[in-house]
Amino acid sequence: MTQEEKQLLLKDLCARLPYLENWVQHADKDYVVTGYGHGRVSLLSNIFSSAVGPCPLIEEIKPYLRPMSSMTEEEYLKYSETRDWRYVDDDHYEYFDTLETFDWLNEHHFDYRGLIPMGLALEAPEGMYKTE
Repeated sequence: MTQEEKQLLLKDLCARLPYLENWVQHADKDYVVTGYGHGRVSLLSNIFSSAVGPCPLIEEIKPYLRPMSSMTEEEYLKYSETRDWRYVDDDHYEYFDTLETFDWLNEHHFDYRGLIPMGLALEAPEGMYKTE
């Protein structure tokens, strides 16, 4: 993993910390991220446990994220509400993402940075993150 890829993964993970149940895989086991510091990730074996798992280096984990294509119709409507319409030129408007958009995408565990195709994240199994 390159330094640039580590930084991208770190930015993504840290942006998701305020939201519960950020699942990652480490050494073929699944954990919930609880924090980051000094180049290591703090993990719990599950969200109902007080037992702390290993504290691996950032490059030793892969977060579980939802592909943008897995967004439901209802989610798409809510996602669209977070975006701004802006006038671009004669009779032409476009959607633009806002800070609220990125907060919403993080909260719902979407891979808007393309980490899955880069091999830096895993596709979340259906039902891992509730879509209700």
